[in-house]
Amino acid sequence: MRIHRLFAAALLAAVSVGLHAQDLATVCRATSSYDLTIRPGQLIFDRPAPAPTQVVLSDGSLTTDGHAVALSDEDQDRLAVFQRDLLALVPRVKAVAQHGVDVTMQAVQQESGSLNLDADTRAELQNRLATHATELHQRIAASQSTHDWHGDVANQYANQVISDIGPLLASALGQQAVSAAISGDLQQAAALRDRASNLAAGFQPRLQRRLQVLRPEIQALCPDIQRLAELQEGIQASNGRPLHLVQIGQ
Repeated sequence: MRIHRLFAAALLAAVSVGLHAQDLATVCRATSSYDLTIRPGQLIFDRPAPAPTQVVLSDGSLTTDGHAVALSDEDQDRLAVFQRDLLALVPRVKAVAQHGVDVTMQAVQQESGSLNLDADTRAELQNRLATHATELHQRIAASQSTHDWHGDVANQYANQVISDIGPLLASALGQQAVSAAISGDLQQAAALRDRASNLAAGFQPRLQRRLQVLRPEIQALCPDIQRLAELQEGIQASNGRPLHLVQIGQ
């Protein structure tokens, strides 16, 4: 049975909710070519190219690619406010991500309800989902860099959960199908396979509809992100180029 696809879709979506740049770009039209790392007293922005490839903000001071940038008093004040406001925004972004995890895990539980699992399997599934949700919540809470969500992180986490939950469901559904076949009810056995397959195939779009509940929460971030873009306006790196740490599309 292809029930594992349900969980692949679920966990990929859950992980991708964390600090989701695509959602911010879609809802707030906000983008950045930089990754952000938060360290005590510092915001570090980095990217492969073009220069500046590293921008460091620290209490109103600005360093780009290792060179201190001379700033007017006004620009120092603006960057200090930028740093303060961005740090205040981070926990709000994380709160949206945490809510997205909860929505996703609840969706998995509700969707699996249509599989008519036995009581023991339902209880074990709930326990395992709760454990993985807790781990993902902790990972989001502890994250201090967008680098934490690069590359194959989503796939790796999904595979980890699938390897834990997949066999549990496969065993339960397989036993149901075997029991139906042994009893001579081949139609019921086929129906079980089809139900699992259809559930997996349609889960992703249904989950995306559920995740629309996050849209107002993301929209509430937009004015503050717009404010960040305004605060950096006109400030240049050591090479004379605009910082453009945050950009707002038209």
